[in-house]
Amino acid sequence: MPTILASDDRLIEEARKLGRHRTKWETVTAALNEYIQRRKQQNILSLFGTIDYEQTYDYKRERRRSQRQIPARVARGERGSRRRVSRLN
Repeated sequence: MPTILASDDRLIEEARKLGRHRTKWETVTAALNEYIQRRKQQNILSLFGTIDYEQTYDYKRERRRSQRQIPARVARGERGSRRRVSRLN
């Protein structure tokens, strides 16, 4: 879809050189991608301090508990009793 932008050629040319882009189109596309990424990061930062968490949570204890539930042969990395079947042509 063709798009016409009325923009400052000096700014686009400077951004093109800094970004080492070959065309104005590449420059504008990269700039828009960076703009979107930056705005998403700012939205994530606005969540800082708003998420409640349990201060007594012990991830190591939870990991040990979940490992006890795994069968011993799986935890040791042993393979099951599956047999390999080869096809004859």
